[in-house]
Amino acid sequence: MRRKHIVVVGSVNLDLVGAAQRIPAPGETVMGRDFQVFHGGKGANQAVAVANLGYPVCMVAKVGDDEFGERLRRGLHDGGVNVSNVTTAKQTSSGVALISIDMAGQNSIIVVPGANGKMLSRDVDNAKPTLCSAGMILTQLETPLETVEYLASVANRYHIPLMLDPAPARQLPSTLLRHVTLLTPNETEACVLCGIDGGKLNSSTAAEYAQELRKRGPATVIIKMGGHGAYLAGKDGRSIFLPAFKVRVVDSTAAGDAFNGGLAVALMQGQDPEKAARFASAVAAISVTRMGAQPSMPTARQVSRFLREAAPSPGGSAG
Repeated sequence: MRRKHIVVVGSVNLDLVGAAQRIPAPGETVMGRDFQVFHGGKGANQAVAVANLGYPVCMVAKVGDDEFGERLRRGLHDGGVNVSNVTTAKQTSSGVALISIDMAGQNSIIVVPGANGKMLSRDVDNAKPTLCSAGMILTQLETPLETVEYLASVANRYHIPLMLDPAPARQLPSTLLRHVTLLTPNETEACVLCGIDGGKLNSSTAAEYAQELRKRGPATVIIKMGGHGAYLAGKDGRSIFLPAFKVRVVDSTAAGDAFNGGLAVALMQGQDPEKAARFASAVAAISVTRMGAQPSMPTARQVSRFLREAAPSPGGSAG
C-alpha cells in the first residue's frame, strides 16, 4: 500500500553561520573562529529531516530569483524532497538567516524573509492537489501569518492533520489554533502564546501551559524544552514529561525542526504520541551533535542505533 506523503509548507533560507567564543552583546564586536554556509529555513529543515528518515515528503515554498534561489531548490531536491511546488518569486531575494553560534552550541539568529514573505494564499491554492493527498501537513511562522491561517483552514476543510511549529514566537488568533492538530512550541513560544513573561519552564509549569494551549484547540501539544526534554499533553488526556537524551552539543540550530520532522514520520508510521515524541527527541539529539541545519539531520538507521544505545538523561538535548 502506498504511503501518504508528508507536505511541508514554509520557509527556505540560506544560512550564513559564524562561530565565536561567545555571542556578542548589543554594540559589541567579537572575533569569529569559523564561517560556513548551509541550506536552512524552518520549513526546508523539516522537509529534509523527513526525507532523511526515508519518508516521502513534498515542499511548498518560494525562493528568490537571485543566485541563491536555484541553489536552495537544488539542495532540497538532492536531499530527497519533492520540489514541484517550490516556485520562484520574481525580483525578490531568497530568504537568508544570519546565525551566530557560541562554544556551547547555543545560537542567535536574524532571519531576512525575502521570497518567504511572498508566500500567499494563492500559492496554497496552486498546491491543493499535493496538499489534499497528504497524510499530514507541517508548517511554521516564517511565512505570512495570513497564509498560515488560510493553509490551516484548507487542512481543516479536507480533514488533514496539521502540525504547527509556532516559530518565531508570537501571539496567534484563536481561529488558527482551533484548526491545529499538533502544536509544538519551545519554551519561549509557549510563554508568548500563554501571555506569560519569561521563557524557561519546569515540568510543572510546562504541564500547566500545555493544558492551557490544548484548551484553545490543538488535540496534542508538545512543548520542546531543549536540554531538559519535552512535555506532551495528548488528546487522550495523557500527559507526560520526556527527559532529554544526554549528548555533546555542537550546534543547536534546527534541533526543533529535527524534532518536528521526526515526530511527523513516527506518527505517520503509526506510533503512538509518546513513542513518536521519544523518536523525535532522538532525531533532535543527534542533530545537535553536528554542525549546520540540514546537514545535521540523521537517517532512520542512525536514529534506531541511537535509541538502542542511548538512555534519556536530564541535561542532554531534545531540541
